[in-house]
Amino acid sequence: MQSAAEIRDLSSDWPVALYDTLRTAGVSHMSYVPDAGHSTLIKLFNADPDVVTNVLTTEEEGVAIAAGSWLGGKRSVLLMQSSGVGNCINMLSLPVQARFPFLTLVTMRGEWAEFNPWQVPMGQATQAALEAIGLTVLRAETGADLVETVAQAAAMAFDADQQIAVLIGQRLLGKKKW
Repeated sequence: MQSAAEIRDLSSDWPVALYDTLRTAGVSHMSYVPDAGHSTLIKLFNADPDVVTNVLTTEEEGVAIAAGSWLGGKRSVLLMQSSGVGNCINMLSLPVQARFPFLTLVTMRGEWAEFNPWQVPMGQATQAALEAIGLTVLRAETGADLVETVAQAAAMAFDADQQIAVLIGQRLLGKKKW
């Protein structure tokens, strides 16, 4: 029998499959700074009465909240944009040094069809910055690849106490229209 993710058209329905994947992995807490690339996923988590969500004023708050969630027995995911990585790079040493599970999904900017030159420098530095602070970085460019990558990232984080960032390529998110 096919799973729901296999039945969906993951080129367009990946946010719903991603939500299902995270819930199956036991994620019951989500923090985010509002982001168009994560908008469907944010709506799905916010609508789930069994999930606690936090709107952040800065991404670094989400790192601390993820630590507290883990200590309180909950699995958490932090949603952010690549520009937010620069905002929280120092705080990311917390899960690395304390060795607690950490999972973040990062929508990329400064790549394919970027119109805003201010997004380019951090977009180019995101992966290197995350790796330099000690996170394992995985990347996905298609919906199917993203769902599979996040399933493995969740297992690596929550079953093996690793600190994982999944970068979601800008091409998958589509060209921004302003």
